[in-house]
Amino acid sequence: MKTDIQIAQEAKLKRIGEVAAMIGLEETDLEYYGPYKAKIGLDVCQRVKERPNGKLILVTAINPTPAGEGKTTTTVGLGQALTQMGRSAMIALREPSLGPCFGIKGGAAGGGYAQAVPMEDINLHFTGDFHAVTSAHNLLAAMLDNSLQQGNPLGIDPRRAVFRRVLDMNDRALRHVVLGLGGRADGIPRESGFDITVASEVMAILCLAEDLMDLKDRCGRIVVAYTYDGRPVTASDLSAAGAMALLLKDAVKPNLVQTLENTPVFIHGGPFANIAHGCNSVIATKLGLKLTDILVTEAGFGADLGAEKFFDLKCRLAGLRPDLTVLVATARALKYNGGAASSDLAVEDLSALARGIVNLEKHLENIGKFGVPVIVALNRFPSDTERELAFIRERCAALGAETALSEVFTRGGAGGAELAEAVLRALESTPADFHPLYDAAAPIREKIETVCREIYGADGVTLSKEAEASLRQYEAEGHAGLPVCMAKTQYSLSDDPGLLGRPEHFTVHVRELRLAAGAGFIVAITGAIMTMPGLPKKPAAAGMDIAPDGRITGLF
Repeated sequence: MKTDIQIAQEAKLKRIGEVAAMIGLEETDLEYYGPYKAKIGLDVCQRVKERPNGKLILVTAINPTPAGEGKTTTTVGLGQALTQMGRSAMIALREPSLGPCFGIKGGAAGGGYAQAVPMEDINLHFTGDFHAVTSAHNLLAAMLDNSLQQGNPLGIDPRRAVFRRVLDMNDRALRHVVLGLGGRADGIPRESGFDITVASEVMAILCLAEDLMDLKDRCGRIVVAYTYDGRPVTASDLSAAGAMALLLKDAVKPNLVQTLENTPVFIHGGPFANIAHGCNSVIATKLGLKLTDILVTEAGFGADLGAEKFFDLKCRLAGLRPDLTVLVATARALKYNGGAASSDLAVEDLSALARGIVNLEKHLENIGKFGVPVIVALNRFPSDTERELAFIRERCAALGAETALSEVFTRGGAGGAELAEAVLRALESTPADFHPLYDAAAPIREKIETVCREIYGADGVTLSKEAEASLRQYEAEGHAGLPVCMAKTQYSLSDDPGLLGRPEHFTVHVRELRLAAGAGFIVAITGAIMTMPGLPKKPAAAGMDIAPDGRITGLF
């Protein structure tokens, strides 16, 4: 079979103006970035704000495995299938980070015959949004260190400067660094480090802001350090918010592209799913709901991370009300969760499937706690047997969950017909009664424990001494009413990536709490999760190349 990039390079794309016209946009609404991608001016959001909202569908998945689940592929394929059926539909996705693209995870444009295109552009720089976020973030970091250098007028304690720098690349050597070495003219020496750009609070703000002024206000609330007497120092205190917003003035505008079958797609923003909140921008989502009858979006990684944060953070903070959830599962991934080796996943193994299907059952149970109907999308692989698929369907039926086969990877929109029909039936017959999992006014510890017990299945939570100290501090500063954003491994329902299936009798360890006052949540970092990933032994970058004619190879 052809590779993703070969399929994408052979696609017959429409000019982006034609795609925009499909959702009622005009030529003057577009800011072109070549013939096949454009930004949408924010004035469009104001023009359409009185229109009724379309239906909002979230696509999420079981816990990811090396076998792959196909969440983005299913999202794109479902959008294509709905369009093929004559429905007014579009898709909203996150932008890919260069770190995973060149590391191990791959891109974020889908796969096979269910891709957003131009795939190379989307996965490589795109419209420069990530660079703008990196620059705005690092401008604030530079202004913090400059204030220390220029007489420290705010009385900042260098030991309590908490704002790290960012880079959109997996680079473990930058996790812990010392700044200001060299001499008096080179800054105040202090320890710090780098996070990956998609873990930046500025990225989270970009994706939660309602407009440019809201973005500027949120940037101003970022806490960068504390004074010697314990008072927080913000970006506004450093007079940095205006310049940050200036750097982000174009990045805040949604990006419009298309699928292989010309279905319109917004791709905008990309906070990490296992560290940040893992959803595309509120601006793109709300605009999509005004422009079409059905908006299909996704949340990162498994439902324990992506769906929980979509519901408890994005929907809560933006006032969104999802209508339906599609939970993607594969027989291969369930067998892996049941203990099958990666090399044996193409072999029928009903016993491993029976052991691993508890992972799917837990995710179904979790989604029900938010009052949103759910359909299981069986993303079919060529090696799946009829007995394996029948087993999954029977188990889901016993739990009252409808299943639908998805073959969008190999057949595009036509392969998503069964799923699209199930989605339409559910939208018409099963109204959602959406509600977040917890009350934001609850104590911080209680909110963390609620997520860990109800969603992960943990017996309890322990906090390090450092996390306990931060908790007391944030409550004293008036931040107790913020929701929590859990930073956890994506590979397990627990904080231990080795515990597959549906772990029991475990405790989640919170080693660090970070305040994201501008984004509007508190990050709870658990286990050994890293905010700056590293490259694998053989990075994907090692297999990439470009020919003299500009043709790219090896990009998935």
